Amino acid sequence: MNMEGDRYERRPSSGGRDGGDRRGGMGIKPNYFLPKPVKVGDVVDVTIEAVASKGDGIAKKDGFVIFVAGAKQGETVQVKITDVKARFAIGEMSGAASGSAPSAAPSDEGSEDSSEETESEE
Repeated sequence: MNMEGDRYERRPSSGGRDGGDRRGGMGIKPNYFLPKPVKVGDVVDVTIEAVASKGDGIAKKDGFVIFVAGAKQGETVQVKITDVKARFAIGEMSGAASGSAPSAAPSDEGSEDSSEETESEE
């Protein structure tokens, strides 16, 4: 048997210490260092695309994920950003989106108020 390494040939490495993309190491993606499309205190209009497992609405601004507590899928809301991390932001609803039509909620409340007034008058 040949002991000089014929059996195990050294291949050019695509990772490891020479800077390749193998499991292990820092693994930090360059987009972590890019400017974020939102910052703390910003108020943005977004549409909730999905709901996370913990119930928070998920929206995106220029591909950047924003979690919105209490938002429902399909809603277009105005969100105030409260925290920004490397890969996502957290925001809280501050009202209906400024460019959207009035939501159904206020009209429902108005009809409830009028029905309550009718019941109290009777």
